[in-house]
Amino acid sequence: MSNNRAERQIKPLVIGRKNWLFSQSIQGAQAAGGILSLYESAKLNGIHPPSYFQYLLEELPELPVQNFEALEAYSPWSSKVKEACQAMK
Repeated sequence: MSNNRAERQIKPLVIGRKNWLFSQSIQGAQAAGGILSLYESAKLNGIHPPSYFQYLLEELPELPVQNFEALEAYSPWSSKVKEACQAMK
């Protein structure tokens, strides 16, 4: 029995932890952590992370107002997002 898979999954966090020392501010470190969280969530939901970020950068500016309920439709587990990202590949 081995825990190699678990160790590989936390490797980005370990590398990130070292990089976050140079984030310049707490807000910068929190932003970096948020981006990493979205990246890993996309991977776990079977979405190619660069396609997901491209989709977000194209779609989110079209939202008329900061509507936090509307953001749920852009989460990595949304079927709409999965379909759009599959079409981008």
